Amino acid sequence: MKTMKRILSALLFVLILSLSFSCSDNCSNEAPRARILNNGTNKASVQIKTTGGNTININNIDPGTASSYQSYAAGLVTFTITVSDVDYVKVVAVSNCFEYDIAIDANNNITVLPIDRNE
Repeated sequence: MKTMKRILSALLFVLILSLSFSCSDNCSNEAPRARILNNGTNKASVQIKTTGGNTININNIDPGTASSYQSYAAGLVTFTITVSDVDYVKVVAVSNCFEYDIAIDANNNITVLPIDRNE
């Protein structure tokens, strides 16, 4: 009987421990990040300029591919997307714990999709 109580107590402890770990957020105030999803017909690049003046460049992403994510500071960010020597500018307020997909469609229409990393 004591052995059964010990086994049940151990199982209960493991269950409570696993539940406490599974309830944590996926993101803990991490910097925002962005990538290019190039569904267009030409190579694309983006310059990410933060409020503080820092820049991140993601260059020469081939059609039909996606870049890796690049992190930068939260705040008001200017995305300058270049496709076929034409610049498209999007100004976006970005937040920690979000990633942003800069999507280019076949007609070179640009959308910036925010994705909450806690969902």
